[in-house]
Amino acid sequence: MPIYEYRCRKCEKTFERFQRMGEGGEKVSCPFCGEKEPEKIISGFSSSKGEASTSSCGPSGGSSRFT
Repeated sequence: MPIYEYRCRKCEKTFERFQRMGEGGEKVSCPFCGEKEPEKIISGFSSSKGEASTSSCGPSGGSSRFT
């Protein structure tokens, strides 16, 4: 089940919510102030390639426990 990120239009706090794919945000309310219909925001993610990668997965970073 994916995690969606929302920002409240009233108190401007950001929160996350587990939702099924295709489920709308009509039933979502802010857990801080109770305002209905918060704004769904695009979550940032990182993807790096090459030597300058800071990923914790792969040969350039993270734990060497399993290598």
